[in-house]
Amino acid sequence: MTTEHSVQFTSGSPETVLDPISPELADALNAAIALPEAEQHAAVSAVAARDPRCLQAWATLAELADTPIDRYAFARVGYHRGLDSLRAAGWRGSGYVRWRHESNRGFLRSLHALELAAAAIGETDEEQRCALFLRQLDPEWNSRDL
Repeated sequence: MTTEHSVQFTSGSPETVLDPISPELADALNAAIALPEAEQHAAVSAVAARDPRCLQAWATLAELADTPIDRYAFARVGYHRGLDSLRAAGWRGSGYVRWRHESNRGFLRSLHALELAAAAIGETDEEQRCALFLRQLDPEWNSRDL
């Protein structure tokens, strides 16, 4: 029997891919990262101020920060901004957000930075939650890919 309606089934968990940042913002971030080390933080901060939804900027700020508490703060902003972006992209609290998609990396880097910063300040529960969440989002997660 043939019907007018087709039903498509998906296998496994749904996958969310965030939209890429604009080419102009990517260029600004790449230019900031290419500066001498002493100038990078201020330049990346300017990119984050230009577009506070730029997850790659928050992840980079977390990675550049000098102190564990600064790394924690920047990573936390990137993580929460990332959750907002994921929800806006249709993510409903479960499913994959994989590293292999370049546009997901700002969020995953922020989450990984939050894991490391939580460990550095003794937030063991948060460190473990972040580690588990990373592997739930991407079962192939490998921090060596950073």
